This record gives sequence, C-alpha cells and structure tokens, in this order.
Amino acid sequence: MFEALFKLRENSTTVRTELLAGLTTFLTMAYIIFVNPEILSTTGMDRDAVFVATCLAAAVGSMIMAFLANWPIGMAPGMGLNAFFAFGVVGAMGYTWQQALGAVFISGLIFLLLTATGIRKWMIAGIPKSLRSAIVAGIGLFLGFIALKSAGIVVKNDATFIGAGDLSHHSAVLAALGFFIIAALDAFKVRGAILIGILAVTVVSILGGYSAAPTTLISSPPSIMPTFMQMDVLGVLNKGFFHIILVFVLVEIFDATGTLIGVAKRANLLPEGKPNNLGRALFADSGAILTGSVLGTSSTTAFVESAAGVQAGGRTGLTALTVAILFLLCLFFSPIAGIVPAYATAPALLFVACLMVRDLIDIEWDDVTESVPAALTAFIMPFTFSIAEGIAFGFISYVVLKALTGRFKEIHPATVIVAGLFILKIYLDTTGG
Repeated sequence: MFEALFKLRENSTTVRTELLAGLTTFLTMAYIIFVNPEILSTTGMDRDAVFVATCLAAAVGSMIMAFLANWPIGMAPGMGLNAFFAFGVVGAMGYTWQQALGAVFISGLIFLLLTATGIRKWMIAGIPKSLRSAIVAGIGLFLGFIALKSAGIVVKNDATFIGAGDLSHHSAVLAALGFFIIAALDAFKVRGAILIGILAVTVVSILGGYSAAPTTLISSPPSIMPTFMQMDVLGVLNKGFFHIILVFVLVEIFDATGTLIGVAKRANLLPEGKPNNLGRALFADSGAILTGSVLGTSSTTAFVESAAGVQAGGRTGLTALTVAILFLLCLFFSPIAGIVPAYATAPALLFVACLMVRDLIDIEWDDVTESVPAALTAFIMPFTFSIAEGIAFGFISYVVLKALTGRFKEIHPATVIVAGLFILKIYLDTTGG
C-alpha cells in the first residue's frame, strides 16, 4: 500500500526510513502546539479551541502535502504570521479575531489563485532578494521583542519607552534557563530541542510552585467549536482590509515558497530538466491556509524544520503523513498544553527569532539601494510593532531609491505593484478614503 501511494522504491527509501524521518520532523516542529495557542489566545480566542485547531490544521495540511504532492514536508500554523495576526491585526489595529480569520481565509483564496495562474512564481522571481531576506529577519526581531516581553525581561518604561524588567523574577530566570537549554541542545543537534526546552521550563515551574500540575496527562480533545467556522469574511470586506490581506499574502509567498524550494532541494526533489511536483506542493500549501482559517488558526504553512526529516532520509509523502498522525495523537494531551506558562514558550519564540535574523547575511550590504530598504524593513517591524509597516517602508523605499539613482531597469514590475498598493493604502488612511 505504501509503495503504491508514495513510490518508495522510485525515491530510494523504505517505510522504516520514512517513519523515522516523520518522527524527526514532528519533534522539531511540535513546539507549535504550545506556542500558537499562547500567542492567539491573547486576542480573546479560546486557548483550548486554538490548541485543537493547531493540531488539526497541522495534521490536515501535512496530509494534503503527503497525498497531493508526495513530498516529505510538514505543515502547521506559521511563526511570524501568528504574531502578525495576534499583535498586529487584532492587538495594534483593533480588529476582532473573527475578522482576522476572515483575512486569512481571503488571503488563502488569493494565494490559491496566484498559484493556479503562475503569478506566485512571477512574484517570487521579481521581489528583490535583499527585501525577502529583510522581511524574514524583521519578523525575527519582532518575535524576539514579543518573547522578551512575555518573559518579563523587557517592560514598559515611561522615560525610555522600554526598559529592562526585574531580571531576578522567576519568569525571567526560567525563560533564560529555557533559552540556554534549547540553544545548547540545538548545538548538539538534538532533535526536538525547542520542545524539550518548553517542557523542561514547565516542569521546573511546577516543581518551584509557580505553576499548577495537571490533574491528568491524557484526556479527550477539547471542543473546537469556539473557533470553528468563525471567520468574519464580510467584516473584512467592509473594513478596508486590503493592506492586511496583502501582508498575509506576501509573507505567505516568501515564507512558504522559500521553505518548499529549500527543503525540496535538500531532498533532491527538484532535479534539473526533469518533471517534479513543485506545482502540486504549491497547491497543497495554498489549500492548507484555507483549512487552517476554517478550523480557527492563523495561516498554515510549510515548516523549515522539515529539513531535519529530510536529513534523516525522508523523501516521500509518507514522512508528511507520519507528521500528520503524530499531530492527531497530540489532541489527547491537551492538559499538558493548558499548563505551559508564557515564560516557557518565550524561549522558543526567542530561539526561532535568532534563527530568522540569520537571513540578514543575504542582504547586499555594499549596495546602498539594496541595504537601506532592507535595513528599514528589519528596523521598523519591531520599533512600530507592525510587520505591515516594515514591509510597506521596505518596498516603497526600494522603488524610490532605485528611481532616484536612475536604476529603473532593476525594479521588477512586481515590486512596483506592491509598493504602489502600500502607497495607495497610506493615501486612503490620510484622506479618510
């Protein structure tokens, strides 16, 4: 059965190898079942329902990838996009979480259309590499700020806007402990380092009397109804959400497409001059976004942690199917997710942020017309607490600097279109249109 479904011999792999690869990928990305509910619950969403939606979105998305594309890539609600959803759209802009889900749903439809028409590939080819790298790094800085705030390490300060919190407080101490555990384990190439760090801090917190121990470890899954089919699509259309949807689409394009191509190349799934399943994988990725919004979570996307499974030998959709099944089993461990404190997930956020900031190395620092827009993008995201503003400043400044220096030929039409849309958004905001 597995041979017929996943063509194991053709891909030079075995059932045992694929199962182990799936377990490896799952361990590296399972932290999302703790982090995503923590982030999205700040919007007023039911934490238990978000936990179920996260597990189901990851399972369904990974299954779509397994059966449609036959690629060894795990899917789950993406980091960065969940932060923009919670702290940007709902927190800073004041929209409801139902409207934010509606924006995710519409972005999924647009994403599907862009994939079907080939525009997605055209946009990826046209967006400058420096801006793509800066967006990833900027989101990393944004996540890092959120992590430090959750841990109590960074606090509000009336004189200097922000300042250092009480570093002797148990939340700061345990968050630092968790971060160093994760970083050290990752340095030793331990699979599931982030997950181990979260659980270690939770256990220490319980032993120290800062958190309550669960009465049971296994139980029936909580109800998903508080978030299921709750997206307010009409509310999105009536509120002038187009710039928010634009940001969702852009980040989904950069994040998901880059991850898919990067992991696929590691698995040798994109041989030169030969047919491949990239088109199917792109459709699977688009369908996962729609599924996640219906279930009640932010955008579902391909996880770069899938590279760990590929490194372990994963080459087919059986790896992704294994990931899906393991996420389904997680549904029965909701009591554990319910006791994880914010300062236990903060180290995971901070470590992921550190990994994302590494993309700064790919910026062309010797070219001012490339480096300045990229730097603005990365700076403005955490300083304005808005991923949308960072992307807007980056695209607009890129087009302006290239034009002022007479380098019009270096500006791709896709970049001009995106910058124009952000300028239109600013104009409408200032004129009340």
